[in-house]
Amino acid sequence: MIKLEKVSKSFHDTLAVKTVSFEVKEGENLILLGTSGCGKTTTLKMINRLITPDAGEVIINGKNIAQENPELLRRGIGYVMQNNGLFPHYTVGENIAIVPQLLKWDQKKTFDRTKELMAKLHLPDEYINMFPHELSGGQQQRVGLARALVADPAVLLMDEPFGALDNVTRASIRKEFKGLEELKRKTIVMVTHDIQEAFELADRICLMDKGEIIQIGTTKELLYQPSSDFVIKFMESERLSLEFRVTTLYDLWHDLPEKNSSNAILVSSDLSVWDALNCFRSGVQEIAFSKDETAEGRSIDINDLTLAFNRYQIRYQHE
Repeated sequence: MIKLEKVSKSFHDTLAVKTVSFEVKEGENLILLGTSGCGKTTTLKMINRLITPDAGEVIINGKNIAQENPELLRRGIGYVMQNNGLFPHYTVGENIAIVPQLLKWDQKKTFDRTKELMAKLHLPDEYINMFPHELSGGQQQRVGLARALVADPAVLLMDEPFGALDNVTRASIRKEFKGLEELKRKTIVMVTHDIQEAFELADRICLMDKGEIIQIGTTKELLYQPSSDFVIKFMESERLSLEFRVTTLYDLWHDLPEKNSSNAILVSSDLSVWDALNCFRSGVQEIAFSKDETAEGRSIDINDLTLAFNRYQIRYQHE
């Protein structure tokens, strides 16, 4: 769906992005991760020509965007900014309707789609006539997301979309974002500097530093198969927490004892080790799950889980 080929960009004498190349598959969520000034936002903005690259090509759905009308290109790409970018003198409904107006939708189609998205994003009907300053930060961000999604674009770009929110609101809206059916058929490129956020939401992560890609891969590849000392150091402070979050019970199947208990609480094999530990912290003594429909279930307690996780870490690091 999206392909960058040797894309570079300089501002005056500073090389912001240096020969960056990557592909994003249809329906994939690729997150550009890195510290401030690493080139991730510049890279994102070159995908919809908010910034024009000095060299290289950006291709979307087989078309070189340099040959596209930039205004028409952007109408077909959803864009969510860190500080929501809402027009303060427009109501919620008017903010969401900006792209439909440019596309010359009729009033009923615009209204119906606006109401549909507001419901999906947990925005009450009465908010449609309210102004941005009357909403909380999380609610404003939901409106910004609705505006980006209203025309049902195939591609969605997100620049630090939760960066201006407090930690509690961020955690809540990230959970909603992850479960939103509307986003599961989008191709998404998202920028963040938050490691936990990237690991929670990404299909793959593109880790950048000084305008270059250091490593691109799945969360497990970055954790267990780092390409350099930079990757190791970047993850170091949160490594154990991240490993707990990306490793599932399914991953541990071959490291668990073959036992079954009728007293165990049934859970999904997709449950992360982190969430399984939270089950035990809440007072559950045993949990049970099946690898698939044909496999016999296994029951584990917290000691089984801990030992299996340790074995998995050692094995994965040596693969």
